[in-house]
Amino acid sequence: MARLPHHDGSPLYVSTQTPRAGERVRVRIRLPDDDAPLRAVHVLANPDHEPEWTPARRLGALQRWQWWEAEIVVRNPRHGYRWLLVGEDGDIRWVNQAGVHSGETRDVDDFALLTHPAPPSWMTDAVMYQIFPDRFSRSAQADSRPTPEWAIPAHWGDPVDPVLPGRSQQFYGGDLDGVVDRLDHLSALGVDVIYLTPFFPAASNHRYDASRFDVVDPLLGGDDALVRLIDAAHRRGIRVIGDLTTNHSGDRHAWFRAAFQTPGAPEEDFYYFTDDENTAYESWLGTPSLPKFDWASPELRRRFIEGSDSVVARWLLPPFRADGWRIDVANMTGRLGKVDLNAQVRATIRRTMIDVNPDTLLIAEITNDASGDLQGDGWHGAMTYPSFTRPLWGWLCAPTGEPYLTAEGEERREPWFFGQPLGGIPRGTGVQFVDAVVRFTSGIPWRVRLGNMLALDSHDTARFATNAPAEVIPVAVGLSMTLPGLPVVYAGDEFGLTGADGEASRTPMPWGTEEESETARRLALYRDLIGVRRTHPALSTGGLRWLHVEDDAIVFVREHPDESVLVLAARAEARITLDAAELSDPRGARTVFGDALLETDAHVVVLHATHATFGVWSLPPVVVPESDRG
Repeated sequence: MARLPHHDGSPLYVSTQTPRAGERVRVRIRLPDDDAPLRAVHVLANPDHEPEWTPARRLGALQRWQWWEAEIVVRNPRHGYRWLLVGEDGDIRWVNQAGVHSGETRDVDDFALLTHPAPPSWMTDAVMYQIFPDRFSRSAQADSRPTPEWAIPAHWGDPVDPVLPGRSQQFYGGDLDGVVDRLDHLSALGVDVIYLTPFFPAASNHRYDASRFDVVDPLLGGDDALVRLIDAAHRRGIRVIGDLTTNHSGDRHAWFRAAFQTPGAPEEDFYYFTDDENTAYESWLGTPSLPKFDWASPELRRRFIEGSDSVVARWLLPPFRADGWRIDVANMTGRLGKVDLNAQVRATIRRTMIDVNPDTLLIAEITNDASGDLQGDGWHGAMTYPSFTRPLWGWLCAPTGEPYLTAEGEERREPWFFGQPLGGIPRGTGVQFVDAVVRFTSGIPWRVRLGNMLALDSHDTARFATNAPAEVIPVAVGLSMTLPGLPVVYAGDEFGLTGADGEASRTPMPWGTEEESETARRLALYRDLIGVRRTHPALSTGGLRWLHVEDDAIVFVREHPDESVLVLAARAEARITLDAAELSDPRGARTVFGDALLETDAHVVVLHATHATFGVWSLPPVVVPESDRG
């Protein structure tokens, strides 16, 4: 790849990540020193949707790059901007989050500064661990609890039943004290945020059909167990966030039962009843057990999301002191046909959380293109699949056609792929992977992108390892730890668990197998790569430049004022030659992870991988010419 002009939202290029309205912010762009001479460099912003031009000045040249700087005034809560490069020969280039372009570009792909309250400072350093409580760990106290009437009891070593009703009713009895018992494992792994799927009473093993939001399910140990877990986690420096269904409740919920068949009930307006008798109603994807909330109701907002007495606030306050929320089906929340109250709902949740504890995190589940909802006014980031997970599967997976059973008991061999009717996992290249990452993140402000969850899989998907050759697992885990975003480990991935789809992936944790050779190697891999993430600040907040992209290998660098980190991800043997000017003093490269080779001289850097591999090197920081503006 030729050297290209570059700017992103990281500290190397933007003077502050938390600007105030009216504040002057310095933004910089770097250009190859062999670029055609420039007549001018400008920044184009669109405050109030009216173009505003700011000229940039040349700072100087260092390490074969020239740097330009402009000072722009932040005028809107989302202040978008892009760069215009005007050549002496009349050549015009635009630079935005989607890349470098010869023609005029769209506002939606602009870089953006945000004046909305910033996410908690710990977000960018975090490594998250997702726990599905029923399948994580069963404490001694669990034996004293009766099996609920809806449940199909299972012993911890029993296989997961993939066929209905077992899918939602098979009950292993994992609980919150069981999580406490396993905190040593999480500390050793290096994760520092636990994301718990719902802990409310329900009539399923997944608990997304809550019957109450004001208590912890007694099957999990009740309110006191959550207090014990969060207290114990906090003592270890581990935060805990919960999972809240703002799109729907369960049909056993007290609010729904009060309104069902009862026209005129105070809770009637909480749901979308469609007949005069309140017996027909809208639900999540037509599932009757999941009636959909109507967020036009002021009383629903007051009880659930607004103010210190709301459900949202209750679990963030003492004695619980949870550290945030992941919002289930956030993309559908407040939306039905011509109704769209999503922006109001997410802003209200965010405001309540800031008022109660501004050091809390708010993550949305948005399973498809998330850019429209991720503009900093509500969600800090998202669990979203098209900007990382799906294209990664396409690049690295090689399905074997192993048969599995669907919820209806039908045998299939085409691997599950996020519910898309493609007949399996589409085979992709490194070029397509990078193209998807750029395409689905170019409309998201940098600060919000850093809160997007980089998950290989989740409780709603097949396990990545089900369809991926063992040799590419380090590549996948490594990319989740080194690309911009919030790394996520779904409990059990570090043991090498597999599962053909979302329900089959909810396998009970195989405690006691940690010393077995294959498991021990997988655990060591996760510990090592999490350690790489945790010890290099460039991987938390550093910028991103793609240096080389081909079918079998990609190379990028994360750059921060304190260091640079070079990354090679290859699914097969690769030999890649880079212009030495792409990197800050590559002769000072230090191997951090992997067995790939790096050779350098004054002009080129050669990276060589003899097999599928993931390589990381630490480099000196980029040197930027000094600005005389302080």
